[in-house]
Amino acid sequence: MALFSFRKPSASKAAPTLPVAAPPQATSTAPSFAGSIRVGMGQLLVEGGEPERNMERAAQMIAEAARQTCDVVLLPETLDFAWTHPSALTEAQPIPGLYSDRLCQEALRHQVYVCAGLTERGPDGRNYNAAILINPKGEILTKYHKINLLTVEQPFYAVGQTLNVVDTPLGKIGVNICADNFLDGLSIGHTLARMGAEFILSPSSWTVDYSITEEDDPYREKWVKPYSILAQLYNVAIVGTTSVGYIVGGPYEGKKSVGCSLAVDALGVRAQGTFNEFAGDLVVAELPRPIRAEKGTQIGEMLLRKGFRFDVLPG
Repeated sequence: MALFSFRKPSASKAAPTLPVAAPPQATSTAPSFAGSIRVGMGQLLVEGGEPERNMERAAQMIAEAARQTCDVVLLPETLDFAWTHPSALTEAQPIPGLYSDRLCQEALRHQVYVCAGLTERGPDGRNYNAAILINPKGEILTKYHKINLLTVEQPFYAVGQTLNVVDTPLGKIGVNICADNFLDGLSIGHTLARMGAEFILSPSSWTVDYSITEEDDPYREKWVKPYSILAQLYNVAIVGTTSVGYIVGGPYEGKKSVGCSLAVDALGVRAQGTFNEFAGDLVVAELPRPIRAEKGTQIGEMLLRKGFRFDVLPG
């Protein structure tokens, strides 16, 4: 039996919820929710090597999200210099620092949570593909370094070594980045869920070859599937915001980032951005807050009831 059901994503700002089948052998009751949060997925034009222009667009997106009464704004991966742009090797800033301070000021000005991807020059002198979560007081609640680095980005960033989940009035929030949600990196999301995350926020930069169009959309299987696995197994909501625009400089020069931001919970796809390299836009997702009663070994017992296997090696 197929685990997931897909159909062509809508070009509208908020795609209709997609029905997703329950995991095989599931015996638990339907997922429970309490209240909701409003997430603004800021599909941002990110220009390689143009941090000032990128930060200005980020500020404008945060202001727009506040106007649309969002509780949290999620912005793309490495929005300062763009993903794998060579200028980051010499110009990356520390966190706290120039670019994170700007985001903190905007979060305070507009009284919203902001989660965003930046390039960090660490105290050890190495660069990291980083994400930060900022509260409405302008304080950085947590900082994360991407773990599941693509081979092509490893000359630019060092591998992260920590995971964290923070308690907020919105719920328990975990942060990861883009390829951390690949099927081969899904253990990262499993760990955040084990740590109690109700929401996983994931700044991203989904890229394709220049010739790929909406008709060739490769993201249903690549992203909806892993997001749905985590969402259904643990009753968490996973949100990824991606950049848009053509890539200039670095190993992916000539490819393009195409939006297609995504919000998925245990009931299916809640919102999906337009698949287009010009789709700089704010996509708003109204997400119910999951109720996650299980903790510790209770989570393992729940997974067993849902048919998850801990004792099987790959074939």
